[in-house]
Amino acid sequence: MRAEFPIFAAHPGLVYLDSAATSQKPQIVIDRMNRYYGAENANVHRGVYELSESATRAFEGARELVATAINAALTETIFTRGTTEAINLVAQSLGQLVLQPGDEILLTIAEHHSNIVPWQIVADRHGAKVRFIPLNKDRRLDMQAAAHLVNPRTKIIAFAHISNVLGIEHPVRELVALAKSVGALTVIDGAQGIAHLPVDVKALDCDFYAFSGHKVFGPTGIGVLYGRQSLLERMPPYQGGGDMIERVSVTGSTWNVLPSKFEAGTPNIAGAVGLGAAFEFVKTLDQGRILAHDRSLGMTLVDELKRHFPKVQLMIEPGPDWIGLVTLAHASIHPHDLAAICDSEQVCIRAGHHCAQPLMELFGVPATARVAPFLYNDENDIDRFVAALHKAEKLFA
Repeated sequence: MRAEFPIFAAHPGLVYLDSAATSQKPQIVIDRMNRYYGAENANVHRGVYELSESATRAFEGARELVATAINAALTETIFTRGTTEAINLVAQSLGQLVLQPGDEILLTIAEHHSNIVPWQIVADRHGAKVRFIPLNKDRRLDMQAAAHLVNPRTKIIAFAHISNVLGIEHPVRELVALAKSVGALTVIDGAQGIAHLPVDVKALDCDFYAFSGHKVFGPTGIGVLYGRQSLLERMPPYQGGGDMIERVSVTGSTWNVLPSKFEAGTPNIAGAVGLGAAFEFVKTLDQGRILAHDRSLGMTLVDELKRHFPKVQLMIEPGPDWIGLVTLAHASIHPHDLAAICDSEQVCIRAGHHCAQPLMELFGVPATARVAPFLYNDENDIDRFVAALHKAEKLFA
């Protein structure tokens, strides 16, 4: 698969192990965006000339590709700038609709900041409270504690499909069932899930599902929010401007139909068609085989770390819910120093708190290093990281 991604030809010897931050882009996506800018560039929805209508067909065709892939209706598939904007949209708009003083929003302690901060803002605005599901000793969600936390005041439960730090799939169906038991709504951060698992929003039975295009071979600056149509129709607009209106007068405005109601202004047209091409690429892949490949590479690394690096602490033990992502802390090497040494060997990893400071605080570390293999990696890439870690130990440990 590496040949499908031109960055590896541009940088011979590159070992890219930071796909949890952003995936590399296949040639089909790059070509599709270039074709839009070179041969189709016009604004969408408004022009009555052929070039604009062609751009509109490309834009809406991309929506159809995405909607089909996640089993959503076109009216339930909203283009956003990414996961962060999608969650903010839901928090701000849904918060106005359902939150009252004293209500509760339930998150997990393993959330990315983009699925914490928007809820803190909206809770403060409406007099609600944010509560957190803790982890068990095995660092999976404590579902017994979750059952005790859920109560009639719980209005929203928001959680990641897959943790960007732990690399594990949360028990989505159990969490959705808990929410339904008290009439709460569910919001899933699918930023990692969309890249590693087939996503069927109807089968998940969630109310909202958000993801970013750049995690799943698409461009940056484009994302998707799935929402139940019955809820989207009731929710107030997130932003005002062109294209989201039905009629504007000096006395007030009325809103356009879905999904336009939540897509104010000129959209990221090139990003959308690039995302559509990314989903065409995904259709050619065997996601089950890729997940097995990623787990195999992750397990190879875990075995190496356990055998040869006694000062390394793994943040979680692999299990059937694990996607192959390895997050670690070294007793003698700061993650940023390790990342710098890796960079000197053309090995790209992530170091820091991974936008999950509450989780880092729980683990008692300021930061960790994260190795995220994907379909374009192989065992040689893992060997290169291990060699860089040996080099770092000689310098720092």
